[in-house]
Amino acid sequence: MEATLATIVAAAAPLLFATIGETISEKSGVINLSLEGSLMLSALAGFVLAFETGNTWIGFVAAAIVGASFATIVAFGSITLRLNQVAVGFVLAILGIALSSFLGSGYTGKPGGPIAVPPLDIPLLSDIPFFGPVLFSHNIVVYASLIVVVLAWLYMYYTRPGLSLQGVGERPEAAHSRGVPVNGLRYGYTIIGGALVGIGGAAFSLDAKLGWSFLHTRNFGWIALAIVIFGGWHPIRVAIGVYLFGFLQWLALDLQDVFPDLTQVLPIMPFVLMILALVLVNADWLRDWADRHPRWGNLIRGDAPSAIGTHFSAE
Repeated sequence: MEATLATIVAAAAPLLFATIGETISEKSGVINLSLEGSLMLSALAGFVLAFETGNTWIGFVAAAIVGASFATIVAFGSITLRLNQVAVGFVLAILGIALSSFLGSGYTGKPGGPIAVPPLDIPLLSDIPFFGPVLFSHNIVVYASLIVVVLAWLYMYYTRPGLSLQGVGERPEAAHSRGVPVNGLRYGYTIIGGALVGIGGAAFSLDAKLGWSFLHTRNFGWIALAIVIFGGWHPIRVAIGVYLFGFLQWLALDLQDVFPDLTQVLPIMPFVLMILALVLVNADWLRDWADRHPRWGNLIRGDAPSAIGTHFSAE
């Protein structure tokens, strides 16, 4: 059991970065639909730069820059040009997928062992029964993903800048009337979110799925977008969604020995089940139940920021 949970925690790190990054962006009112392409291209950039320089951390920086660049284009198209956010993001998603396939062909199958993120057990804490192996016997990327979740939650709900972040995504007119630079914050948070997505891409190719292959992070960008909705745009619930998806992945892998005839189907089942869970969470009957039982309903219900996907003009 300890080994299973530790595996799920380690494998969840890339998606944690991506989903928290998207949560921050969407909380500010900007939908970054480019995640599938951004995640894939940043995974390639991270691996290539790390492989060519022999420095793992340069790969993470390069991946963060790629993710931030995609997010900047989304923000510019939405905020400055006032284009449809969904359309811009979708085009970028396709572009990122195509570029990663074209540019990464020469790096398929290259050995990634020398640039893998090294393990880092935390002294004393890693010796704690059960919790030590599960939480404190990983590497700095896994620890950072956990810290990002906690910091995002504390920042959003327990700091004044975090309240401003929520304000520009919920009621930008009211935020502007209080002197909050709505579009400036939207630019900043979208870029920060994109950088986290890029780090998530590097976490795939330099840690969780070491190396590079064709469509290396296939479908993980789309599932990250779904998990953000599933988690109700709340960092803690989003993290729970990521771990649930990780559990489903482990279960599907484990069941392949039990049902060998379904080996072609089981690997895609976690994606299908996660989408079904998303539909369930947003079902009208469940929302009605949550309204009647707010104490428990708040644990599963999450409403999108009111101004998400909209444009704001101070004029």
